[in-house]
Amino acid sequence: MKTDSTSKYVRLEGFTTQTFNANASEYSRQYVDEDTERTDVKSYAESINYAFDQYVGQEALEEIVKITENELTGFDAVRKIIVADMTTLTGSGDKVPTYSAEATVRSYTIVPSSNGDTTDCMTYSGDFKSRGAKTKCRVSFDSDFQTVKIVAESTVASQSAKSTEKNVEVKK
Repeated sequence: MKTDSTSKYVRLEGFTTQTFNANASEYSRQYVDEDTERTDVKSYAESINYAFDQYVGQEALEEIVKITENELTGFDAVRKIIVADMTTLTGSGDKVPTYSAEATVRSYTIVPSSNGDTTDCMTYSGDFKSRGAKTKCRVSFDSDFQTVKIVAESTVASQSAKSTEKNVEVKK
């Protein structure tokens, strides 16, 4: 999560839930000469349901707590989040560790829903709701994987599907 106006993104730690939801919008119609309905996906409104245990000194959590406790709205509640694909991790842990991976970055509105629902520790939950297009990027990590920096960026190609009788081709 980007926590300030620099290019620094910090790791989201202490989360007990991060569930991705596509929230696809559908268009369905029934033709009189067909037995079944046809459905197409029109758009997506990705969201990430979150819950975390608050840890003092964890910058990303402090940002979410600030938004929640101060009831921030509008642009004040928007943060950029990078989702790194760790299956694409390359690099080495030599004397000067250098690691990088493919990722996506997107702005999300932080929508708090509840807090303090346990006696064990302070907890917060809510949703990160997409606010704009996703961008593909390549990121580099610091030696302990606590901060990440974008090193290359490109827009996510629009998707289209062409249907034939025998196959469906999806372009990305």
